[in-house]
Amino acid sequence: MLWSASSRLSTPAQQGLDTTPGICKSRSMRHAAAQLLTNCVTLLWAAELDVNFNTKVLEGFVHVHIEAVSDGPKELVLDTRDLTLHGVTLQSTGEKLKYKLGEKHKALGSPLHIELPSGFSTGSKLNLGIRFSCSPQSTALQYLDPEQTAGGKHPYLFTQCQAIHARSLVPCQDTPAVKSSYSAAVRVPADLTALMSAVPKDGPPSIQPDTTLDFDSSSTESEPITAPEGVPHLPPPPSGSDTKLCYFLQKVPIPSYLIALAVGELESRQLSDRSCVWSEPSVVDAAAYEFADTAKYLEAGEALAGPYVWGRYDLLLLPPSFPYGGMENPCLTFVTPTLLAGDRSLTNVVAHEIAHSWTGNLVTNASWEHFWLNEGWTMFLERKIVGKLQGDAALQFYAAQGAQSLADEVSRIGPDHNFTRLVPDLSAGEDPDDAFSRVPYEKGFYFLYYLQNLVGGPSAFEPFMRSYLDTFAFKTVTSEQFKEHFLNHFKDNKAVSTIDWETWYHAPGMPPVKNDYDTSLATAAYDLAVKWHTADVMGIGAPPPKGVSPDDIKGWGSEQIVAFLEKLNELRSMTPMAASMCREMNKLYKLDEAKNCEIRCSWYKLCIGACDEAVNPGVVDMLSSQGRMKYLRPLYRALYKSKSKDDKQLALDTFHKVSNKYHPIAKKMVAVDLQLSKQ
Repeated sequence: MLWSASSRLSTPAQQGLDTTPGICKSRSMRHAAAQLLTNCVTLLWAAELDVNFNTKVLEGFVHVHIEAVSDGPKELVLDTRDLTLHGVTLQSTGEKLKYKLGEKHKALGSPLHIELPSGFSTGSKLNLGIRFSCSPQSTALQYLDPEQTAGGKHPYLFTQCQAIHARSLVPCQDTPAVKSSYSAAVRVPADLTALMSAVPKDGPPSIQPDTTLDFDSSSTESEPITAPEGVPHLPPPPSGSDTKLCYFLQKVPIPSYLIALAVGELESRQLSDRSCVWSEPSVVDAAAYEFADTAKYLEAGEALAGPYVWGRYDLLLLPPSFPYGGMENPCLTFVTPTLLAGDRSLTNVVAHEIAHSWTGNLVTNASWEHFWLNEGWTMFLERKIVGKLQGDAALQFYAAQGAQSLADEVSRIGPDHNFTRLVPDLSAGEDPDDAFSRVPYEKGFYFLYYLQNLVGGPSAFEPFMRSYLDTFAFKTVTSEQFKEHFLNHFKDNKAVSTIDWETWYHAPGMPPVKNDYDTSLATAAYDLAVKWHTADVMGIGAPPPKGVSPDDIKGWGSEQIVAFLEKLNELRSMTPMAASMCREMNKLYKLDEAKNCEIRCSWYKLCIGACDEAVNPGVVDMLSSQGRMKYLRPLYRALYKSKSKDDKQLALDTFHKVSNKYHPIAKKMVAVDLQLSKQ
């Protein structure tokens, strides 16, 4: 049996949730999440996992340690999706407990109802054991064949649990409202390495069952518990197979969406005394070069947000099918290989994921309606980190670019759409993946930047930021709690009485107040975009603007080139450029030859709109060689909506040819974009 340290949970009332029996006002938190308000909560859990690449079935046994929050709860409900259950036992006696799976919901899966023994009263604790198997179709898991990896010799596995995919990896209360510590023993092929969102251990972890959150303290209240060797509750490996065990401990309480596992042929390179980068051997040195400044970002984050409590900050460069730029898994950030630009120009993603160590991982949104409290705050802290390292002009530049990104996203989704609210309504049981967009990131940042200016600037706001992080550390938080804490902190500041909280939180569309940013770093890029735009306003073709030359972008960083292209995309949103103008631009700026993924995506969008088929081979290559949704979705949408029927067919043909390489989340969302399925 593998044990883990106990968690510190805020109560339902502290989370700002309705505790009336049978009621959960945040109805997107269905199944186990709704039940936790009046029944039981998970204090801690420990897993035994066996990875079988031949069957693509992950065998598991999880020890779930629960506490009753009401008298006489008759059942525990856990979230599951596409899991096979083999049995549930009461660990103290070995008694087999009755259980059943409820009706399956398309997004939420099937609730697992476990009958609890009588006499279970408020404050009582039970240890349950659940034996299960993960389906090869689990949305949390992606198995890669050797030919899909950089090395081409070994298979690979990685997980992605955000937002509600942990339930397809392990039975759990799959809601950010519950934060628990965990430990794990993972059996893998001997020539592969396992990593998790936890600190690796040489053997079964020895921990305190009643540890406090003061992780530097040497005081103890009880004898440490040492987990036994191996995975005793799982079947033995096939005869003749060569396997090894990897052990992990995450003593800081985390929500289920931050559970992460990766298995592959992996090597590491040290970046600092508390950071390294992992990847496949053929790309690990390139990754080490690209992410060499990680320690600087981490130190800047600590200066702004307080001590880093997670111990290790490692990075794992994943294969190309990873659907996001990065995922803030504690102790082990997952990053996309699309960041390997060769010039460290795209590593602001690392600043973002490091910022999550405080905003999201340490202080967590209580439900997915309040996602802006994770991502809006993280954009704010990320840009603070960048400003500290690169100067305020860089912060302002990225803020201005973010505002444009927000406007584009609101226009795409629709200014009256629920998903453009800062706090959307997910009460109908929507899949949070369907609501995913730039809105919580950029509208959240926009709101926090507005509040900062309103109360007197950074010197007034940054102490509030530290107070907020200290107050809600290791807890979950709602938008109402944020508002209450803000108003209490600034109770003597008369300006806060002018905040229209209702409109900011619940009105769809663009923010009600306009922020002003210093766009000096973007001015030259914007001016060049206007020059090309006005040369062919009607979109029928024209000579290049007077005076343009390759020197226009000489010395520019990739961010300024992207700003130029995105501004031109904005200006041409109603009337696309002529294809001949795109060719003239390419003659001067060699944009077809760009290797930077941000530049390629912005350039391809402009050219697709112009029906410039010269870029189509590059577009297909980009759609085939990586699976990051930031690039997949806009490129597929551009092709599908192009005035060229050939482009629409190209989108469909390409998707049908390569979509099995994509992560299930990316495949699902692109299918929606191509109207092959409904949300």
